[in-house]
Amino acid sequence: MLTSLAIRDVVLIDALDLQFSRGLCALTGETGAGKSILLDALGLGLGARADAKLVRHGRDRASVAVRFELDPGSDAAALVREQGLDIDDGVLLLRRVVGTDGRSRAFINDQPVSIALLRRLGAALVEIHGQFDNQRLLDPAVHRELLDAYGGLAPEATACAAAWRTWRAAAEARAGAEADLAQARRDEEFIRHALDELGRLAPQPGEEADLSVRRSRLMNAEKLIQAIDEAAGDLAGGATRGAIDALRSALRSLQRTAAKAEGRLDGAIAALDRALSEAVEGQALLERTLSDEELDPRQLETIEERLFALRALARKHGVAVDDLAGLLEEMAGRVSALEDGEAVVAALRRDEAAAETRYRQAAAALGERRRAVAGRLDAAIAEELAPLRLGKARFATRIEPLSPDDAGPFGLDRIAFEVATNPGMPPGPLARIASGGELARFTLALKVVLAGADPVSTLIFDEVDAGVGGAVAAAVGTRLGRLAGEMQVLVVTHSPQVAARADHHWRISKAEAGASVRTTVEVLDDAGRTEEIARMLAGAEVTEEARAAAASLLAGSTP
Repeated sequence: MLTSLAIRDVVLIDALDLQFSRGLCALTGETGAGKSILLDALGLGLGARADAKLVRHGRDRASVAVRFELDPGSDAAALVREQGLDIDDGVLLLRRVVGTDGRSRAFINDQPVSIALLRRLGAALVEIHGQFDNQRLLDPAVHRELLDAYGGLAPEATACAAAWRTWRAAAEARAGAEADLAQARRDEEFIRHALDELGRLAPQPGEEADLSVRRSRLMNAEKLIQAIDEAAGDLAGGATRGAIDALRSALRSLQRTAAKAEGRLDGAIAALDRALSEAVEGQALLERTLSDEELDPRQLETIEERLFALRALARKHGVAVDDLAGLLEEMAGRVSALEDGEAVVAALRRDEAAAETRYRQAAAALGERRRAVAGRLDAAIAEELAPLRLGKARFATRIEPLSPDDAGPFGLDRIAFEVATNPGMPPGPLARIASGGELARFTLALKVVLAGADPVSTLIFDEVDAGVGGAVAAAVGTRLGRLAGEMQVLVVTHSPQVAARADHHWRISKAEAGASVRTTVEVLDDAGRTEEIARMLAGAEVTEEARAAAASLLAGSTP
């Protein structure tokens, strides 16, 4: 709900702060007093196109701030949450600043936003209806939404949308499988050759690093073996006496005389015995090392051949060596998919056909309900037309089947509200109504009937009563009052019958202030309302008769 409007330096308005309430709010005043400027300023705050001409003469910028109480479950609140904007205590402030160069900035709760977002949010909060500029109800996409909401068709519409998404997902899965199968068939010879080549090599994860280490070791094996041979020769000896034989000989010599040495040789014998044992163990270890295959120079060629083969295959496929094992699995999967692909595609085609059948059944059920609801809607609107001097007009909800290619989440129906203003003429789109007054009154009839179905919480009517008077103006006022029971309604009016129905009344006036002209807005009390409605009845000179008639109108409009 709109709660306040603050305007600064917009055309004839230097500073204006208005507070709004629920119910029907009437804005009246002489022609040219500035009612259109007030609406232009409000539109600016809701995201309408900025114009440098809106800036008051002598000022460098104009600004408008529009405050709302936000229903947490509304479409507007959902949009705010979707954008990640902060909402403080359910209060939403839209602000717009425009400079003399025509450039403007937009803010939502003092956070800078795009003009497009401000416009989207403004459209979700307020709907402005003029004689010729009611665009929202002229949009057939809105007609479908309103018909479904009026008929309480949310469950059927949700089911239809879910069935459509399931069908589209099944169609995408089938198309993807067909494309994969076609690609696999084009690449079959390459895939099978690659699988055979990879399978014969059987690459293992981490194999490149292991082979590199082994290769490096074998490349140094010759020097290592030479050193081991020399050490072993020194220990074992050959044609000459080796270290082990020398230790054994020395140990035997000492052991033969140990008994006569009275213990003096025991330490030397023990040391030589240990040295002999260590030398024998060292000899065994050297012999074991020489027998290690990892030091066999003949293995170097085998390892290098495999390492180079792995690297060549990796370059061929444009992958790292460690990714060859994964590539082998991928190729095996592609061959398997090629062999099983037709069966998979056939199964997905069956799934798609079943999903399409479920969607079309859901869409047909939704369409059937829509046609029943459309009859009730047409009848309800027809009842509203006669009191609005549109008794010869005919309203019709046209529902036509879409082509199969145009199927979508909203079903298989093209929905449009149409009217015929003259007997015998076929109904046509709302946008083709010649009279702006007729369009405004059709809009009022639609809004009265669809009030509970429309998510917008604030409606503004700009001279919806233009060109009518007497009983018709009274009917307009009655319907605006009924509509205000469902949502907040602001009406700019020249009709005393409409103004008398208002719960709140403002008078807009224009006055000279020195060399400039200012538009002001005055909140009217009971006496002020009587005087303003008397002026609307009598014109320039307000008579006592006019005041009495105004009092009578106000009394008759009190519930």
